Amino acid sequence: MTKFPYNETVLEHFKHPHNVGELEDPDGKAIEGSPACGDMVSVTIKVDQKTQVIDDIKFQSYGCASNIATGSIITDMAKGKTVDEAKKLSWKQASEALVGCPDQGALLGPGHRGLRAAVRDYEERHGIITERVPTTVKIIEKRLRHVMNPLMGLDIVRTDLVKDISFEGGVVKVVVDLDESHQFAEAIKNDIAER
Repeated sequence: MTKFPYNETVLEHFKHPHNVGELEDPDGKAIEGSPACGDMVSVTIKVDQKTQVIDDIKFQSYGCASNIATGSIITDMAKGKTVDEAKKLSWKQASEALVGCPDQGALLGPGHRGLRAAVRDYEERHGIITERVPTTVKIIEKRLRHVMNPLMGLDIVRTDLVKDISFEGGVVKVVVDLDESHQFAEAIKNDIAER
């Protein structure tokens, strides 16, 4: 008989994940990973504006047991922490909480990155970014890798929808090869603007 590769903690978080869902009107949100790779996580957070404490957090996952378990444990760990404390949570801490998890890639992956990206989104929306990173075409392209092409299940960069990216005087221009009458054109346009 083959031994199941996950320990009881991972199995418990996989079978009964905590904080599953999506918050309406979140203060911060992020999607990390790709369904084509088999692991994708979206994270939404609500933050108390006075205390900067994460009051509520939800995740949705597409992936393996360790990916789902990681989303569950990382959201448990972040809830009740300040945004500064939450962004300092490490993959090592998640790994220790899921002792024996065989898939370290999942622990380094979307769940952990999703939390950090949701916190960064919150900080950007509220003008409280502490570390400023200059905008470059490379940074813009990296953000566009989170905009999905629904027809392909991959991002718009890898599916060659993005034909040109320019950045000048604080204005970002993205040229996408998609007819405006296309059924997903408006959703993709809005997602690009949000990123």
